[in-house]
Amino acid sequence: MTSPTALPAAEETDDALMRAFAAGDVRAFERLYQRHRASLYRFVRRLLGAANAAQADEVFQDTWLRVVNARESWSPQGASFRTWLFTMAHHRAVDCLRKTGREVSADAGEGPPWSPEGEPWADWPEAPGPAPDPRAQDVGDQAFWRAAGRRLIDCLEELPVAQKSVFLLHHEDGLSLPELAQTLQLGFETVKSRLRYAMGKLRTCMGAYLPATGVAE
Repeated sequence: MTSPTALPAAEETDDALMRAFAAGDVRAFERLYQRHRASLYRFVRRLLGAANAAQADEVFQDTWLRVVNARESWSPQGASFRTWLFTMAHHRAVDCLRKTGREVSADAGEGPPWSPEGEPWADWPEAPGPAPDPRAQDVGDQAFWRAAGRRLIDCLEELPVAQKSVFLLHHEDGLSLPELAQTLQLGFETVKSRLRYAMGKLRTCMGAYLPATGVAE
């Protein structure tokens, strides 16, 4: 039996790889998996949150299983493979959250002023600034931004799921607002509102934990 012809590197777009996989090229699926596995798992893990971290592997694996099962019927239909992949993962994760009793609807409106949980964080390293030795500068920058990244993940945990979904799809998958509206089957203004609330809450949460002299203007 003759194995499928390998795709030239220049033709290895996601869509081309998916078509090759549908034609029987298992290696094409392996390349798709290696290309997207890290970002997809990170998206699933952050969307589920710490309380549901144990379900991340299940949602991740089930998403790829759905890719395998859909290989013969798959067609781009105006969306990229990556968008289709992340959308399936999103729906699967939301189903998982609903089963655990997590509320997944968005805030109806502005509501009362929002503030993050807990006390202001006191563990920020000294903010990076000019250093005589460039190596010391690099170490200071890395420590500061590692701490900022950890704080951002904690702040994401506090977002309502619907707002977190829009934020992650926009920033992890790079979907535009019209693409988000189409993918989530929501009105454009609804998507815009959710993203605005998410960004506002994240800024408030990060700001509440930054010392007054933490970051230069």
